[in-house]
Amino acid sequence: MITNKFIVLIIATAIILPGQLVAGEINTGYFGNVAIKGYDPVAYFTEQRAVKGSQNLSYDWLGARWIFASEAHKTMFSENPVKFAPQYGGHCADGVAYGDLTRNIDPQAWRIIDGKLYLNYDQGAAAEIEEIDGQLEKSQQNWPAIRARLLDKTKVE
Repeated sequence: MITNKFIVLIIATAIILPGQLVAGEINTGYFGNVAIKGYDPVAYFTEQRAVKGSQNLSYDWLGARWIFASEAHKTMFSENPVKFAPQYGGHCADGVAYGDLTRNIDPQAWRIIDGKLYLNYDQGAAAEIEEIDGQLEKSQQNWPAIRARLLDKTKVE
């Protein structure tokens, strides 16, 4: 029997996901399926630093394994992954501003801007996305075309 709660969940998912991340879009590097190279996405928000997660605390979402430093962080993520997941599927935000799709990110090179997590290739790129006027806006403008390119590529693979 389908409940009203289930129907609301299906409708909410249909409305929210088209503008959000979808399977195949998460940056898991060149090998494996671990997001953010095993760093805890929630820790960026709660501890304001990059924290390596424990393999014993993982959650699968959108085809990637997300690793956490605590059970509390795992629960927070599982209840609202879109809130904690990095923008652009975890690809380099500054690279996206230049129209590039950079998988090789440094989990230590990050910024939270307007409540959203942006990962980058290195500290210089992280500074650029925050400090150069219009850089974040360029990444936001470029992302739909880069995302389409990425998703087309994943259909072939």
